[in-house]
Amino acid sequence: RPLLVRALTVPDDSVDSAVSDSALRARLGVPTPTLEGYLFPDTYVFAPSTTARQAVGEMVNRFERAWKPEYTAQLAVLGISRHAAVTMASIVEKEAKLPEERAVIAAVYYNRLRKQMPLQADPTIQYALRHHVDRVLYKDLTIESPYNTYLHPGLPPGPIASPGGASIRAAVTPANVPYLYFVAAPDGHHEFRTTLAAHDQAKQLVHTN
Repeated sequence: RPLLVRALTVPDDSVDSAVSDSALRARLGVPTPTLEGYLFPDTYVFAPSTTARQAVGEMVNRFERAWKPEYTAQLAVLGISRHAAVTMASIVEKEAKLPEERAVIAAVYYNRLRKQMPLQADPTIQYALRHHVDRVLYKDLTIESPYNTYLHPGLPPGPIASPGGASIRAAVTPANVPYLYFVAAPDGHHEFRTTLAAHDQAKQLVHTN
Protein backbone atom coordinates (compact mmCIF):
# COMPACT_ATOMS: atom_id res chain seq x y z
CA ARG A 1 0.00 0.00 0.00
CA PRO A 2 2.71 2.55 0.81
CA LEU A 3 4.28 1.81 -2.59
CA LEU A 4 1.00 2.63 -4.34
CA VAL A 5 0.59 5.82 -2.36
CA ARG A 6 4.07 6.96 -3.39
CA ALA A 7 3.84 5.78 -7.00
CA LEU A 8 0.45 7.37 -7.68
CA THR A 9 0.75 10.32 -5.31
CA VAL A 10 -2.75 9.65 -4.07
CA PRO A 11 -4.16 9.89 -0.51
CA ASP A 12 -3.72 6.92 1.80
CA ASP A 13 -7.47 6.56 2.26
CA SER A 14 -8.07 6.14 -1.49
CA VAL A 15 -5.61 3.23 -1.54
CA ASP A 16 -7.16 1.74 1.61
CA SER A 17 -10.58 1.96 -0.04
CA ALA A 18 -9.34 0.40 -3.29
CA VAL A 19 -7.65 -2.58 -1.60
CA SER A 20 -10.81 -3.19 0.44
CA ASP A 21 -13.12 -3.12 -2.60
CA SER A 22 -15.95 -5.55 -1.84
CA ALA A 23 -16.76 -6.27 -5.50
CA LEU A 24 -13.17 -7.26 -6.28
CA ARG A 25 -12.96 -9.36 -3.12
CA ALA A 26 -16.19 -11.13 -4.04
CA ARG A 27 -14.94 -11.77 -7.59
CA LEU A 28 -11.76 -13.36 -6.26
CA GLY A 29 -13.43 -15.19 -3.40
CA VAL A 30 -11.35 -13.36 -0.80
CA PRO A 31 -12.81 -13.79 2.71
CA THR A 32 -10.38 -11.35 4.37
CA PRO A 33 -10.99 -7.58 4.64
CA THR A 34 -8.42 -6.57 2.02
CA LEU A 35 -6.87 -7.77 -1.23
CA GLU A 36 -3.56 -8.52 0.49
CA GLY A 37 -1.86 -11.25 -1.57
CA TYR A 38 -3.82 -10.62 -4.76
CA LEU A 39 -1.99 -7.49 -5.93
CA PHE A 40 0.47 -9.23 -8.22
CA PRO A 41 4.06 -7.99 -7.85
CA ASP A 42 5.26 -6.81 -11.25
CA THR A 43 6.54 -3.73 -13.05
CA TYR A 44 3.64 -1.45 -13.86
CA VAL A 45 3.53 1.78 -15.84
CA PHE A 46 0.63 3.95 -14.74
CA ALA A 47 -0.38 7.24 -16.32
CA PRO A 48 -0.19 10.27 -13.98
CA SER A 49 -3.98 10.41 -13.79
CA THR A 50 -4.35 6.76 -12.71
CA THR A 51 -6.55 6.37 -9.63
CA ALA A 52 -5.88 3.96 -6.82
CA ARG A 53 -8.92 1.92 -7.86
CA GLN A 54 -7.65 1.61 -11.46
CA ALA A 55 -4.16 0.61 -10.31
CA VAL A 56 -5.49 -2.00 -7.90
CA GLY A 57 -7.79 -3.32 -10.62
CA GLU A 58 -4.84 -3.79 -12.98
CA MET A 59 -2.78 -5.57 -10.32
CA VAL A 60 -5.68 -7.92 -9.60
CA ASN A 61 -6.10 -8.58 -13.34
CA ARG A 62 -2.41 -9.43 -13.48
CA PHE A 63 -2.89 -11.90 -10.63
CA GLU A 64 -5.77 -13.54 -12.48
CA ARG A 65 -3.63 -13.91 -15.60
CA ALA A 66 -0.84 -15.47 -13.51
CA TRP A 67 -3.25 -18.02 -12.01
CA LYS A 68 -3.21 -20.85 -14.56
CA PRO A 69 -6.14 -23.24 -15.14
CA GLU A 70 -4.02 -26.21 -14.07
CA TYR A 71 -3.53 -24.56 -10.68
CA THR A 72 -7.26 -24.81 -10.06
CA ALA A 73 -7.11 -28.52 -10.83
CA GLN A 74 -4.27 -28.87 -8.33
CA LEU A 75 -6.41 -27.35 -5.59
CA ALA A 76 -8.65 -30.42 -5.71
CA VAL A 77 -5.60 -32.68 -5.40
CA LEU A 78 -4.38 -30.73 -2.37
CA GLY A 79 -7.87 -30.41 -0.92
CA ILE A 80 -7.57 -26.66 -0.33
CA SER A 81 -9.16 -23.43 -1.54
CA ARG A 82 -7.44 -20.92 -3.78
CA HIS A 83 -7.32 -18.50 -0.86
CA ALA A 84 -5.43 -21.10 1.19
CA ALA A 85 -3.02 -21.66 -1.70
CA VAL A 86 -2.36 -17.93 -2.07
CA THR A 87 -1.85 -17.70 1.68
CA MET A 88 0.67 -20.53 1.51
CA ALA A 89 2.35 -18.90 -1.48
CA SER A 90 2.75 -15.65 0.46
CA ILE A 91 4.55 -17.47 3.28
CA VAL A 92 6.81 -19.21 0.77
CA GLU A 93 7.49 -15.84 -0.87
CA LYS A 94 8.79 -14.40 2.40
CA GLU A 95 10.60 -17.56 3.54
CA ALA A 96 12.47 -18.74 0.44
CA LYS A 97 15.73 -17.14 -0.65
CA LEU A 98 16.70 -19.76 -3.26
CA PRO A 99 14.23 -20.44 -6.11
CA GLU A 100 14.83 -24.19 -6.01
CA GLU A 101 13.72 -24.35 -2.37
CA ARG A 102 10.27 -22.84 -2.83
CA ALA A 103 8.45 -26.10 -3.55
CA VAL A 104 10.30 -27.87 -0.72
CA ILE A 105 9.37 -25.16 1.79
CA ALA A 106 5.74 -25.38 0.68
CA ALA A 107 5.90 -29.16 1.13
CA VAL A 108 7.21 -28.82 4.69
CA TYR A 109 4.31 -26.58 5.64
CA TYR A 110 1.74 -28.87 4.01
CA ASN A 111 3.30 -31.85 5.80
CA ARG A 112 2.97 -30.01 9.09
CA LEU A 113 -0.65 -29.14 8.36
CA ARG A 114 -1.46 -32.77 7.58
CA LYS A 115 0.06 -33.84 10.89
CA GLN A 116 -1.81 -31.04 12.71
CA MET A 117 1.48 -29.47 13.75
CA PRO A 118 1.64 -25.67 14.06
CA LEU A 119 3.27 -24.05 11.04
CA GLN A 120 5.62 -21.98 13.22
CA ALA A 121 6.38 -19.74 10.24
CA ASP A 122 8.47 -16.74 11.25
CA PRO A 123 7.21 -14.53 8.38
CA THR A 124 3.71 -14.69 9.88
CA ILE A 125 5.13 -13.29 13.13
CA GLN A 126 6.72 -10.46 11.16
CA TYR A 127 3.30 -9.72 9.66
CA ALA A 128 1.57 -9.89 13.05
CA LEU A 129 4.09 -7.44 14.55
CA ARG A 130 3.25 -4.89 11.81
CA HIS A 131 6.84 -3.70 11.72
CA HIS A 132 10.05 -5.19 10.41
CA VAL A 133 12.46 -6.93 12.76
CA ASP A 134 15.76 -8.32 11.55
CA ARG A 135 15.27 -11.43 13.63
CA VAL A 136 12.19 -12.89 15.27
CA LEU A 137 12.82 -13.26 19.01
CA TYR A 138 11.23 -15.63 21.52
CA LYS A 139 9.24 -12.75 23.01
CA ASP A 140 7.74 -12.04 19.59
CA LEU A 141 6.27 -15.55 19.46
CA THR A 142 3.74 -14.66 22.16
CA ILE A 143 2.03 -11.85 20.23
CA GLU A 144 -1.72 -12.39 20.21
CA SER A 145 -2.78 -12.39 16.59
CA PRO A 146 -4.60 -14.82 14.31
CA TYR A 147 -1.47 -14.56 12.16
CA ASN A 148 0.72 -16.00 14.90
CA THR A 149 1.27 -19.51 13.57
CA TYR A 150 3.16 -20.49 16.71
CA LEU A 151 0.03 -20.00 18.83
CA HIS A 152 -2.73 -20.78 16.33
CA PRO A 153 -2.92 -24.01 14.29
CA GLY A 154 -3.43 -24.10 10.55
CA LEU A 155 -2.85 -21.40 8.00
CA PRO A 156 -3.30 -17.76 8.99
CA PRO A 157 -6.55 -16.07 7.86
CA GLY A 158 -5.02 -14.75 4.66
CA PRO A 159 -1.86 -13.87 2.74
CA ILE A 160 0.93 -11.98 4.50
CA ALA A 161 2.47 -10.61 1.28
CA SER A 162 1.96 -10.56 -2.47
CA PRO A 163 3.43 -13.78 -3.86
CA GLY A 164 5.03 -13.87 -7.28
CA GLY A 165 4.44 -16.52 -9.93
CA ALA A 166 7.17 -18.85 -8.67
CA SER A 167 5.78 -18.93 -5.13
CA ILE A 168 2.24 -19.50 -6.37
CA ARG A 169 3.46 -22.39 -8.49
CA ALA A 170 5.31 -23.87 -5.49
CA ALA A 171 2.18 -23.59 -3.33
CA VAL A 172 0.05 -25.55 -5.80
CA THR A 173 2.76 -28.03 -6.85
CA PRO A 174 4.77 -28.69 -3.67
CA ALA A 175 7.70 -31.08 -3.74
CA ASN A 176 7.17 -34.72 -2.78
CA VAL A 177 9.42 -34.79 0.28
CA PRO A 178 8.95 -36.04 3.87
CA TYR A 179 10.51 -33.07 5.66
CA LEU A 180 8.82 -31.47 8.67
CA TYR A 181 11.48 -28.97 9.71
CA PHE A 182 13.93 -26.53 8.23
CA VAL A 183 16.39 -23.94 9.44
CA ALA A 184 17.99 -21.12 7.49
CA ALA A 185 21.75 -20.97 7.10
CA PRO A 186 23.60 -17.63 6.98
CA ASP A 187 24.04 -17.91 3.19
CA GLY A 188 20.26 -18.12 2.70
CA HIS A 189 19.86 -21.83 1.97
CA HIS A 190 17.80 -24.04 4.28
CA GLU A 191 18.65 -27.35 5.93
CA PHE A 192 15.63 -29.67 5.78
CA ARG A 193 15.02 -32.51 8.22
CA THR A 194 12.33 -35.07 9.01
CA THR A 195 12.77 -35.40 12.80
CA LEU A 196 13.08 -32.90 15.64
CA ALA A 197 16.35 -34.46 16.81
CA ALA A 198 17.88 -34.08 13.34
CA HIS A 199 16.49 -30.54 13.16
CA ASP A 200 18.16 -29.62 16.47
CA GLN A 201 21.45 -30.93 15.08
CA ALA A 202 20.95 -28.90 11.90
CA LYS A 203 20.38 -25.75 13.96
CA GLN A 204 23.67 -26.32 15.76
CA LEU A 205 25.35 -26.94 12.42
CA VAL A 206 24.20 -23.70 10.78
CA HIS A 207 24.85 -21.61 13.86
CA THR A 208 28.44 -22.83 14.24
CA ASN A 209 29.42 -22.43 10.57
